[in-house]
Amino acid sequence: MLCQGPTFWEEGSMPQIITQTGVSSRESAPSAPLPNREKALKILSKSIYKDLRQNGYEPRQIVALASEIISLVTSDIKDDTQLD
Repeated sequence: MLCQGPTFWEEGSMPQIITQTGVSSRESAPSAPLPNREKALKILSKSIYKDLRQNGYEPRQIVALASEIISLVTSDIKDDTQLD
């Protein structure tokens, strides 16, 4: 897995993730098998954490970022369930 482009904290946008198939995660691609996605998420999260720490972010700031992501996902899930 490779990251292309600037990091999200440098340019304000998430880096494009290129999977083993070479398809950007932002493009519509067939779902990867679940174990590969789980492994990719672990690798991505470790990479993001490492990069944030190397760029001077404190653990509290990283927790705040993670909390914001969880909040966004929770809102998205609520929106999906209201449509059903």
